[in-house]
Amino acid sequence: MPMPILISVPHAGSRIPIEVEGICLLDSKEIIRDSDEGADEIYLPLESQVEAMVTNDVARAIVDVNRSEDDRGRDGVVKTHTCWDVPIYRRPPSETIVRNLIENYYRPYHEALSSHIKHVRVGLDCHTMAEIGPPVGPDYGKRRPRVCLSNADGTCPNAWLNALAHCFKAAFDTDASINHPFKGGFIIRSHEKEIPWVQIELSREHFISNTEKSRRVFEALSRWIRTIA
Repeated sequence: MPMPILISVPHAGSRIPIEVEGICLLDSKEIIRDSDEGADEIYLPLESQVEAMVTNDVARAIVDVNRSEDDRGRDGVVKTHTCWDVPIYRRPPSETIVRNLIENYYRPYHEALSSHIKHVRVGLDCHTMAEIGPPVGPDYGKRRPRVCLSNADGTCPNAWLNALAHCFKAAFDTDASINHPFKGGFIIRSHEKEIPWVQIELSREHFISNTEKSRRVFEALSRWIRTIA
């Protein structure tokens, strides 16, 4: 029986939408480097084990669904630079293009998340993170933990978060950092009124394969869901 979990994987995509094909400067390696590299191998295999999963194939560098719709900053919903401070466009996208990107890719993602809430107990927004904090990160130049769990100080009960940290520690044989370096992004904050949410960040450090990371995530979630279901 699938676990009553909704998994969101917002940054696994690498596609450049047709709306910006003619002005995007990034090559495939830069797109992947700015994405949650490895997220597809770690989280997508869990789809058959949970009640619902939402992901998309559009590159994070082009449309970041983990930002507010009206965040038009350098690292906003439609960015000007990657998290490594690389310019994305030869010229800024017009407001019409920005609106089309939001309408075609951003809003459908959030609508899909909301459509599953009646069938699940909790939502997990799942990411991978660079081993060392990039220029845009809250911890530029610092080594990151292998596991970071976040609830933005309230998107799920602290008891749930602590229980999940215990399960990840058992599965990965390492402490799970809580709300550091990430406290939780827009997805968990904007959907917390629907269901409880946790953000998961796994380091891209190659301490084990992505296949093994996936297996251990499943192990951790299987233990955890029994404590809260």
